[in-house]
Amino acid sequence: MAEVNTNTEAKENNIPSRNFIENAIDKDLQEGVYDHVHTRFPPEPNGFLHIGHAKSILLNYGLAREYNGKFNLRFDDTNPTKERSEFMDSIIADVNWLGADYEDRLFHASDYFDEMYENAVKLIKKGKAYVSTLSAEEMREYRGTLTEPGKNDPDRDRSIEENLKLFEDMKEGKVEDGAMTLRAKIDMSSPNINMRDPIIYRVAHMTHARTGDKWCIYPMYDFAHPIEDAIEGITHSICTLEFEDHRPLYDWVVRECEYANPPRQIEFAKMYLTNVVTGKRYIKKLVEDGIVDGWDDPRLVTIAALRRRGFTPESIRMFVELCGVSKAQSSAEYAMLEYCIREDLKAKAKRMMAILDPVKLVIDNYPENTTEMLEIENNKEVPEMGMRKLPFSRELYIERDDFMEEPPKKYFRLFPGNEVRLMNAYFVTCTGCVKDENGNVVEVHCTYDPETKSGSGFNARKVKGTIHWVDASSAVNAEVRLYENIVDEEKGVYNEDGSINVNPNSITVIKNAKLEPELANVKAGDKFQFVRNGFFCVDSKDSKEGALVFNRIVSLKSSFVLPKN
Repeated sequence: MAEVNTNTEAKENNIPSRNFIENAIDKDLQEGVYDHVHTRFPPEPNGFLHIGHAKSILLNYGLAREYNGKFNLRFDDTNPTKERSEFMDSIIADVNWLGADYEDRLFHASDYFDEMYENAVKLIKKGKAYVSTLSAEEMREYRGTLTEPGKNDPDRDRSIEENLKLFEDMKEGKVEDGAMTLRAKIDMSSPNINMRDPIIYRVAHMTHARTGDKWCIYPMYDFAHPIEDAIEGITHSICTLEFEDHRPLYDWVVRECEYANPPRQIEFAKMYLTNVVTGKRYIKKLVEDGIVDGWDDPRLVTIAALRRRGFTPESIRMFVELCGVSKAQSSAEYAMLEYCIREDLKAKAKRMMAILDPVKLVIDNYPENTTEMLEIENNKEVPEMGMRKLPFSRELYIERDDFMEEPPKKYFRLFPGNEVRLMNAYFVTCTGCVKDENGNVVEVHCTYDPETKSGSGFNARKVKGTIHWVDASSAVNAEVRLYENIVDEEKGVYNEDGSINVNPNSITVIKNAKLEPELANVKAGDKFQFVRNGFFCVDSKDSKEGALVFNRIVSLKSSFVLPKN
């Protein structure tokens, strides 16, 4: 049984404070309501999961682990009109990637269709459910409003025998879609609209991915979900705040279906991320319109997209922990998510040389046909990551914006007459440049001082500028994709007509980046810091041997400041 820690006790004993869900679970355990904790994550397989779902996954799994309990992954596959195996596969991959171990507890709502049907029959026999012939439009008219009670369905007082016969007809395929529904018989005058005789079964002549054509009636979510929880022995049904008004119906279902030790529903606030697209129908539209290349396009915040872009499970967990758990609706900045991946990768990623906009640098006084191998630290902040060898010769590539013929003040990189350090190599002094017939710089020329080699102890003079480089003869060609928000942040996420304000500059594709030779031997998902350019990941979909593609995960600079406690 878990110990109960109040926030005051926690502060006095230097114990992390408990969130309201933990406090509720502690109380249930202490009072003997439950003797264990069993949670679940119950996604509907009608789209890819997004960053908000990550919070729910990690919260439910984290609670189970904290209390040495159990955690289920369950697909709420009660609506065959929108469900696809592709979505189930992606959800399983996401949950596994986040590290939420459901062991052998993978379930489907469709596993319980027989028991759900039996429960519906039980409710009819108890006089707690009836078959309705109202159309959807008539149903809305009878339902009432937030300020006016609803009206009783004309079919509400059918006999139990007639309801059983009609429900059997629905099950046997004798009723057309939309002609009849099964409604719970609760209270049409309830101030909670969810309790005004909600529909619990509808007719849908559709083939289900798992049950085939066995059923032509399907349970509604509000009826199915509490039954699924009860069957699996879930103790605490942790869900988002929009289900708070559905809780009385949740409790009604498990009570009237006579489940012992019913689960308890607890709601928490969703995690909103500013200036991003999370709605499934909006993402689907972006995919269908070809604005993104799939649900895992790195500009999106689906979990699959974040994984493909290069985010790590650890960074997502850190982000979720920083957001916390509460009842109050709030939004987090995307910059905080970027902060988390920077924090995670800065001690994990090798710092590599990569030139995104290359121009050739020729060291005129360096020996021709000579290549020396320079020893470079993989990550100066993490010495245990070791060293690597990097080739250096007379011809190199540097970033185009590291040279200017007529520089502004406080420009400390290459310009005629100026001396800079080539990172981990030598001091070089610019002597001029070569241009093509259009006036574009195609070569920068310089001389080097052999006495200034890094690590030699040279300190006769200092330079203000240091630039990175890649050896021209051994450089690896690669495509690099620089991503920005898919949303035009200045205009907001949505237009007045509900469409998305798409940022026309959300992706920049660089076809001819030059990378140091070690980056030829990478695999999908490998992550690196490209010196001065940001953190990058080998794309898992488009990158191939000999045709590498790197996604920028995040730039090096951050506008986010971690709040002080």
